[in-house]
Amino acid sequence: MDKIIIYTDGGCRGNPGLGGWGAWLRFGKYDKKIKGFKANTTNNQMELLAAIKALEAISSSEIRIDLFTDSKYVMNGINEWIKNWKIRGWKTANKKSVKNVELWKRLDELNQKHQISWHWVKGHSGDEGNEMADLLANQAMDEA
Repeated sequence: MDKIIIYTDGGCRGNPGLGGWGAWLRFGKYDKKIKGFKANTTNNQMELLAAIKALEAISSSEIRIDLFTDSKYVMNGINEWIKNWKIRGWKTANKKSVKNVELWKRLDELNQKHQISWHWVKGHSGDEGNEMADLLANQAMDEA
């Protein structure tokens, strides 16, 4: 079975501040770059939104996806923390509300819809996909 390769990144100028997200989707000869910005947001929100927007851009649920992010927040959240957050009614172990809960719920829904393998990649380390996603996120902030 073929698979889509996705690289995502998000960032902020100020935290909170002007934020941008970018994603690079590749599938065979198919190559799509998407980006966006938000006026008042956080780094974590932009990292989440990059993954959400990339997954929302995929119409089929029949294709496997390899998604690469440089956000340990996204990686740990989707692979480890989210299961217990849901059991506890979207509360942390300290009984506090999960930050960015609406974004986490959107990402969880997409994660269940698709067959995704999540991968962490070190940011700003020369990885072509991560560098492109970072460039897109910065372009979105520049254009804001």
